[in-house]
Amino acid sequence: MSKKGGDIKEMDVSDEKEAGTRARVEEVLGRTGSRGGVTQVRVVIQDKKGRSIIRNVKGPVRVGDNLILLETEREARRLR
Repeated sequence: MSKKGGDIKEMDVSDEKEAGTRARVEEVLGRTGSRGGVTQVRVVIQDKKGRSIIRNVKGPVRVGDNLILLETEREARRLR
């Protein structure tokens, strides 16, 4: 049987590394969102000498978890 469609591109490990920036969860600040489905956390960016920012994370997260951030310039507004 022959498959119709296009060529399947295989993903290199190098492509995966360029896709994001590593960050470690330093502190869980609280729950946010209309139903509490988002957790606000302070993360330390591993590439930039300990720079920390606040981000919103969907799904389960705890202190010490490693995240891959697709962009690191934008920061979440702090909960009140």
